[in-house]
Amino acid sequence: MRTQGKSTIVWILMGLLILGLGGFGVTSFSGGSAEIGSVGETKVTADQYYRAMVRQMNAYRSQTGQPVSMAQAQAVGLPQAVQAQLFTGAALEEQARRLGVSVGDDRVGQAILNSEVFQGPNGSFDRTAYAQILNREGLSEAEFEAEVRKDEARLLIQAAVTGGVVAPDAMVEQSAQWLLETRDIAWHELTEDQLPAPVADPDEATLTAWHQANADRFTAPEIRKLTYVWLTPEMLAEEVQLDEDALRAVYDQNIDQYRQPERRLVSRLVFPTPEAAAEAKAKIDAGEEPFETFVLQRGLTLEDVDLGEMTREELGAAGAAIFALSQPEVVGPIETDLGAALFAMNGILDPVEVSFEEARDDLRAEAAADRATRMIEDRMADFEDLLAGGATLEEVAEETAMQLGQIDWPSDGNRPEGGVAGYPAFRDAAAAVTASDFPELFLLDDGGVFALRLDEIVPPALIAFDEVRDRVAEDWHQAEVRRQLLAMAEEEKVEATAAAAPPPEAMPPADAASRVATPEIPAEAGPDAVTEPQPTPETLPAPWTIETGLRRDGWIDGVPVDLVQRAFTIAQPGEIEIVDAEGRVFLLRLDAVHAADLQDEEALRVIDIIGQRLGQALQADLFDYYARAAQIEGGLQLNQSAINAINAQVQ
Repeated sequence: MRTQGKSTIVWILMGLLILGLGGFGVTSFSGGSAEIGSVGETKVTADQYYRAMVRQMNAYRSQTGQPVSMAQAQAVGLPQAVQAQLFTGAALEEQARRLGVSVGDDRVGQAILNSEVFQGPNGSFDRTAYAQILNREGLSEAEFEAEVRKDEARLLIQAAVTGGVVAPDAMVEQSAQWLLETRDIAWHELTEDQLPAPVADPDEATLTAWHQANADRFTAPEIRKLTYVWLTPEMLAEEVQLDEDALRAVYDQNIDQYRQPERRLVSRLVFPTPEAAAEAKAKIDAGEEPFETFVLQRGLTLEDVDLGEMTREELGAAGAAIFALSQPEVVGPIETDLGAALFAMNGILDPVEVSFEEARDDLRAEAAADRATRMIEDRMADFEDLLAGGATLEEVAEETAMQLGQIDWPSDGNRPEGGVAGYPAFRDAAAAVTASDFPELFLLDDGGVFALRLDEIVPPALIAFDEVRDRVAEDWHQAEVRRQLLAMAEEEKVEATAAAAPPPEAMPPADAASRVATPEIPAEAGPDAVTEPQPTPETLPAPWTIETGLRRDGWIDGVPVDLVQRAFTIAQPGEIEIVDAEGRVFLLRLDAVHAADLQDEEALRVIDIIGQRLGQALQADLFDYYARAAQIEGGLQLNQSAINAINAQVQ
């Protein structure tokens, strides 16, 4: 389902260009006649489905960096998503046909002229590029323009369905109020040292029973026992012979890295006229506006105007003025090839002068690594021949410079670090290798190589009690401490709740609620009488920590996030709850709930964002319902055998 006002055909062509799919001809796949289905008289061709599937799979591959098979695509629902998109478009096209909705040549032309895929180097429509792209895709201009006309008609219907749909103000305000509401809370943590008595040590029978009852905590994970051989450039460092002439040649080839003139970090902002540039410079000099303001006013970003590191010669006419500065400053206007410009000097980079002698050690290390990498590349064919000929990893290690090793690879993610296990390629291969796989050569990130073999899979097994007795004892101790803390928390909760409540005789009648704000002092007590203070949670022994103005997306340093989340589930101020999170126990009290000020500047921004997102969600839902109804009304037909045939051919 599309919700963006972009031409589907243009996006298809753009995707084909970006992902290098020009080889997939528009009419070469299905012969132009096969269909995967229809809505009424509007057909969805096999070509359309094939191209859309290829585009989506390549997009998925670009996002994940991993090749994707059709089986994987089906597992994540790509074919279903592509079919839904195509048949939604077909339903809209059928509605446009039945209603007689179409667009004129002007709108078709404007859509094509505004398409980025047909723009030339100057940013405007390139007639030559337009013809070349259509020719590459096997489309005539008439065919393409007919598709654009259909797509624009579909967009008209979509706009008519969703146009004017906005989220109700009450919904937006209620959502903003919920999001921006703040609360005052108090909390304190119960710890083991607060228990009335130390936790007694358990006997052996208790620990044995605990070990059996919690077997999942004391079960060793599945372990893949691997044998491997590997070779890295570092291992060949001693074999690499480098003479002084070779190092000098590398130094000379990269002389720009070792000898650089003084440079400046410069930004350049070009103005339409010299007068506009002079006016901006005057405001900058007067301190009225910074340079950045004029950049933003031109619709640019600081990255757009950044020239980076520049030498005096590279700056041309501006070089003398900029290199005369000793600190960051703006100079100009200066006439350039692009017009009058202001230059901001942002930093000074001193000249670089590194002699050959100073660079020798770094050059030697870099050249040695380069040479060793080439040596490994030269030997790879020999390694592969040995493996293909049936040589074991042990034999490969004996006959070559590759080093033999063994490693246990657990399935729980608690894997070895360093050495060969530190390479992503090895980790991937270790997780994927099976007992039936023959060892093959893989590349490492640093130019090294490795091969591995799965020797055995040790299934998960309960670790003997004697081997993990200390772990069992610690686990039982933590569980017992938590149990006692939760029991103590229940007692303190009852006490705190009772202490915070007024005594029964002080409770006013239901019709006198407005007269209880200030306690009355008996007349006979006299002016010096002191009323007995009522106990509150703050008067209890536990040290409560007060947090005010806590937001729903806020946090408290050193406290589990669950405590903050629970604070916003308590219904009434004064209520106390127990929070058991991350192995810690807390008492949490809600003190006050503060409604959000929806006239606040931040609240207004939030309301605007919420309104947009809720409106978009409503529009999407409404369009989805309309598209489904259009498919039903038009008569949706699927050719599952054609779909299956295409799925089998897409790779």
